[in-house]
Amino acid sequence: MGCADAARVPLPPVPLLLVAAAALVDVDGRVLLAQRPAGKPMAGLWEFPGGKLHPGETPEEALVRELREELGIDTETSCLAPVAFSSHRYDNFHLLMPLFAVRVWEGTPQPLEAEALKWVAPARMFDLPMPAADRPLIALLCALI
Repeated sequence: MGCADAARVPLPPVPLLLVAAAALVDVDGRVLLAQRPAGKPMAGLWEFPGGKLHPGETPEEALVRELREELGIDTETSCLAPVAFSSHRYDNFHLLMPLFAVRVWEGTPQPLEAEALKWVAPARMFDLPMPAADRPLIALLCALI
């Protein structure tokens, strides 16, 4: 096959977790990141806002809901532009995360569930501690924004 992973022993199955995330982009080309709060897994890391899908929700519907709940902002599914996705296996689950660019919303983002919020130029994201699933998306955002 030629792939370096071809000889690896398969890992035991873990549950698949589907999460939708947003790269909110401001007029200066910066992206909003949220810091995970104390007491949650990966506390202190900076991540793209978003969250888990509820049963029956599309990723777009979930993201609109999550942005309202987490940041207090309103947007429409028509304002979400699919950018990329991340697929990453953690110890206890495998995360599949579509990332949507969002440039249009109403309201000012507030850290309703996050420890803090930060507007960051895409290239500066490399300097921040981020979850392993989020990191591969940085280079793509640098190229697109």
